[in-house]
Amino acid sequence: MLPAFFLPRSMSKKRKHMTESHKDAARAAQADFDPDFDLVTPEAEWDAADAFDDEPLAPLYRRNFDGEQFDLEERAALRRVAGLSTELEDVTEVEYRQLRLERVVLVGVWTEGTASDAELSLRELAQLAETAGSQVLDGLIQRRERPDPATYIGSGKALELRDIVVSTGADTVICDGELSPGQLVHLEDVVKVKVIDRTALILDIFAQHAKSREGKAQVALAQMQYMLPRLRGWGQSLSRQMGGGRGGLATRGPGETKIETDRRRIRERMAKLRREIGEMSKGRQTQRRERRRGAVPSVVLAGYTNAGKSSILNRLTGAGVLVENALFATLDPTVRRTETAAGRTYTLSDTVGFVRHLPHQLVEAFRSTLEEVGESDLVLHVVDASDEDPEGQISAVRQVFGELGAGSVKELMVLNKADLADPEVLARLLRHEPHSVVVSARTGQGIEELLAAIERDLPRPEVELEALIPYDRGDLVARIHASGEMLKEEHTDHGTLVRALIHPGLAAALEPFRTVAVK
Repeated sequence: MLPAFFLPRSMSKKRKHMTESHKDAARAAQADFDPDFDLVTPEAEWDAADAFDDEPLAPLYRRNFDGEQFDLEERAALRRVAGLSTELEDVTEVEYRQLRLERVVLVGVWTEGTASDAELSLRELAQLAETAGSQVLDGLIQRRERPDPATYIGSGKALELRDIVVSTGADTVICDGELSPGQLVHLEDVVKVKVIDRTALILDIFAQHAKSREGKAQVALAQMQYMLPRLRGWGQSLSRQMGGGRGGLATRGPGETKIETDRRRIRERMAKLRREIGEMSKGRQTQRRERRRGAVPSVVLAGYTNAGKSSILNRLTGAGVLVENALFATLDPTVRRTETAAGRTYTLSDTVGFVRHLPHQLVEAFRSTLEEVGESDLVLHVVDASDEDPEGQISAVRQVFGELGAGSVKELMVLNKADLADPEVLARLLRHEPHSVVVSARTGQGIEELLAAIERDLPRPEVELEALIPYDRGDLVARIHASGEMLKEEHTDHGTLVRALIHPGLAAALEPFRTVAVK
């Protein structure tokens, strides 16, 4: 008899409810297969197998230093379900569905740079595919001056790719680039399995991980922008509908095709999503104005995906944001209020991670969220120092900064994962980026230096003032500590004598108590 751990889990569970007749039939079938099998199988053997099958599974993630991590169980539930089909017949459906990736083959076109650059890009594509829940079987690179306009890799290589798909049993091909609608159709016609591109893969990951109402709306808008020129159909999808009314005059004519109707509905839905995102962004704009009015500096964590931004946020503020060794693990921005060692208050925000060739649809859809980078007083540019190409990550992130108009914001480079990085790589990065801090969010190395660098780089108040504040106005002293920089504090018989750097708004409140002012 086969042990329980050789049986599918669904079958082993059903055995708990087997009647005696079912057990007798199973014993008889086993005896036919194995002449040495004893029909009189002890009942304890069945029970032991059942009990073995119920052994609890160990948890997937343990991040004690990152807070409670309430989202881990929910995130684990988003894993792909094995055995879902992605055959070519599903491609002809007009509506957009969540991609069900299982066994995939990766293919890229190497047009510029070195071979190691092309391999690095394909390895990153493999990480994206695994984040989406698929199993990578093989990866191929085709050297061309430019992608083939018909099949992306050329007709001959497409036939070779078809043989690889058949031999590996893959059900999906992922291309390392954004394919035109025609390229998708022609390549699918050759390989006979579903073909998607890098953009569709990233959009699918975003759709899985978005949790807030605004995040889901932004992802839906980006998906529709990508889907609109790629709608396809056959049969009824290409048939034309009659005009309006119940017949008679003005009702005859070609009408709209089904696919034209779908495009019109998608455009209407996109317009509605843009309005909703605009309304939801008003709350963030109001919060930003309140921080400006209260002279609270804003610090933003930005950088490449999986560089450790959420881990640093947890280290600095104890926010308990989800931390996972995966690309785009967190999408929704998180803002926490914290203080410097001197007691000065500032906000620390976590933003969505960037990636090479970030789809322009996502940049446009998430613009209202990413504007937080351009409106900040200081950007902590987090870099994975243990990555194979940290300079490439820096370049990709700064390119997005330029698109957002955040190129002029003060930037502090945070070289994270120092416990895993090569010391020579760290030394090279420090030479190229002198305004940097080396840290490890996992071990806590360099966190004190990072806090000191943040306090040093925060914008300093522009008004220097000396005032004698009565003891019954301790609230003004507290405001100086929270939003200003206290240079001197002395308790006298008549009140608290302070000398501080403050903002104009607070200076106006202290005007009645001013003794000396230096501008």
